[in-house]
Amino acid sequence: MDDDGRGFGPRPEGGAAPLGPGPEDPLPYEGVWRFTAPAVEASVPQARHAVRDLLLRQGVPVSDDLAQGLLLIVSELVTNAVKHAAVLSPTIAVELAVGAEWLRVSVEDNHPYRPTALETDHGRTGGRGLLLVREITREAGGLCEVEYTASGGKVIWAALPLKPARFA
Repeated sequence: MDDDGRGFGPRPEGGAAPLGPGPEDPLPYEGVWRFTAPAVEASVPQARHAVRDLLLRQGVPVSDDLAQGLLLIVSELVTNAVKHAAVLSPTIAVELAVGAEWLRVSVEDNHPYRPTALETDHGRTGGRGLLLVREITREAGGLCEVEYTASGGKVIWAALPLKPARFA
C-alpha cells in the first residue's frame, strides 16, 4: 500500500463542525491519510491493518467497539471494490479522515456501478456487505453514502462520531 500523504480534508457532509481547536490549532490525531492498493484480495487485510495501525500511531481516541466497527467497514468496502470493481479499476484508494469529534473512512474505485444495500435474504450467503456497513454506521450515530467521482467512478464513505451516540 502506498501512503499518498495527508492533510486537512472536508468534514463529512451533514455533520456538524467539530467543536474545539480550529484548523489553525488541530489536535495531534487530526488529519487525512490516503492509501492506494491493487484491487486484489490481499488488499483487504492490508487495508484493515493499515487503518488499525494508523489509529494507534496517531493516538485517535476511539473506543474498542468503534474501532472494531470501523475495521469491519473497511473490510467490507475494500472487499466490495475488489469483487465488483477490479475489472475497470485495477487500483483502489482507502482514505481515513479524522477530525476532533469524528472520523470518516472511504473507499474509491473507478467503476461507475453504484451499489445498493441489499435486503436480507436468508437463502444467500453473500450480498449483504453494504447492509452491514449501513447498520454499523447507523448504530454508531454516523452517516454512510455512495457518491460519484469526477472521473466517473465512485467513492463509498462512512463517517462515525468519536464519542458515543446519544439516544433520545
